[in-house]
Parts: sequence; C-alpha cells; structure tokens
Amino acid sequence: MVSLNSNGRKKRVVLVEDDGDFRELVALMLADSNLDLVPAENGQVALEAIRAQPTDLVILDLMLPDMSGWEVFMALRQEPATAATPVIILSSVGTRHDRSFGLQVAQVHDYLTKPCLPSQLRASVASALA
Repeated sequence: MVSLNSNGRKKRVVLVEDDGDFRELVALMLADSNLDLVPAENGQVALEAIRAQPTDLVILDLMLPDMSGWEVFMALRQEPATAATPVIILSSVGTRHDRSFGLQVAQVHDYLTKPCLPSQLRASVASALA
C-alpha cells in the first residue's frame, strides 16, 4: 500500500466513527498500512481535524451523534481545500439505493457496508490513496 506522500510524510486518514470499539477494529484492520490514522468521534471533531492539517482520505460513518455523515461530506465538498479529498463511506446504512446514491450521485470513492472484510477496507483505502 502507498503510505507516504511526495513530501515523505505518512498519508493522513481521518476516521469518522462514533463507536469506539469499531474505531479500534478499523485501526487494527489498517495497522499494517503505515498510515497516520486520526480518530474522530463525531462530525464536528472530524471537520476540525480535517481543516487543521492536510488530509489524504476520510473514512466516514453516516450515522453520527451531532450531524449526519452526509452533512460532513457536503461541508468537505464546499471548501476548496477539501473538495477533492477522497471519501470512503463505511456505514451500517447500506441499501442498494444508499450505495448507488453515494457512488453515482455524491461520487464518494467507495461505499462499504459494516461489517466489511479487512481485505475490502484495505483495498479501498489503497485505491483511494493511489
């Protein structure tokens, strides 16, 4: 997996997930990826973290306690500095309609449904960071 930017720093991934146990599980899934994984337990914390430092990828849950994941996504797309940041949706909301909307209308990089296989997540992250 590509894990360094052109400036030699680790690729920075913000993981937006309100469930602490699931954040730990994702961290374990990506442990061998040599990423700077930044946890965010809600949308506001995520937006602050993303605005504070260049972010290479956002892994985003849709069901958050303070705002929806789509609100976070739209806030990212409205700011020039983050408009092109790849987003992977990782959510328990996974109907065919939701996935189709995410991939075709919102144009997220990928839409994974919880629980996903570690290999699926790693492949999606590698693709987004390539």
